[in-house]
Amino acid sequence: MSASISGGTPQLNGKVERTHRSDGKKFYQLLSYKGDVDLEAKLDDWERFYNFHRPHGAHNGKTPYEALREKL
Repeated sequence: MSASISGGTPQLNGKVERTHRSDGKKFYQLLSYKGDVDLEAKLDDWERFYNFHRPHGAHNGKTPYEALREKL
């Protein structure tokens, strides 16, 4: 799957770059690459943890899901 960001939206680009940095520091360090690794399943697990269970400083200790629910 490929995603693109429209021109003239630097605030979105920064958020994408930040999530790539977080993924690089946290998700990829968890992988051992020993044997057959289902990366798609591991990424699904990571995204679920990241969005629903991991507190974020940018959201005052709330998960992204909690922060979104407050805005809706």
